[in-house]
Amino acid sequence: MKIAIIGATGRAGSRIAAEALRRGHSVTGIVRNPDKAGAPQGVTLVKADATNPQELAPTLRGHDWVVSAAKFQILKAQPLIDAVRAAGVKRLFVVGGAASLETAPGRSLLDSPDFPEAYKVEAVPGQVFLEDLRKVQDLDWTFLSPAAELAPGERTGKYRVGGDRLLTDAAGKSHISMEDYAIAVLDELEQPKHVKQRFTVAY
Repeated sequence: MKIAIIGATGRAGSRIAAEALRRGHSVTGIVRNPDKAGAPQGVTLVKADATNPQELAPTLRGHDWVVSAAKFQILKAQPLIDAVRAAGVKRLFVVGGAASLETAPGRSLLDSPDFPEAYKVEAVPGQVFLEDLRKVQDLDWTFLSPAAELAPGERTGKYRVGGDRLLTDAAGKSHISMEDYAIAVLDELEQPKHVKQRFTVAY
């Protein structure tokens, strides 16, 4: 497959790019400054401002998937959706956040009284992004929320899949490595099971 990744030099994006290359896919990294970008070897870097649909769309044409691993405080849903539509690409995958996952019916992790204030700058626009995405009917979109703790770690190939509810292990911990999150992303890209849905993965 031909996969375009916005944010391919970031912590999650670079691991998704590496996993895609490992599986033999072609990866285009959309970046603002190719000269300063650090992407896995094998990624074709293309310069574009992802917040500008007119500039982004031409770089997305001809790809099977567009993957957005950009920060929600920078890239909003509508400009991305407009660019994907204009490019004629039907499949959009979004690296989501955990804050919008439910901890109880009608209550999200973001609603928790102990949710860190510093994280809200990314968590709040992330929740809005998902709400906007859920209104889209003409694209085969998928939004993957990680566990509450997403950090660099081991590539085990093991993970559990959930829906809108935060997944925790027997000790009550919600976590997954970025490497295993990337595996879950590529598993979904290769065999889509959550079209027009949000889902989550954790140990």
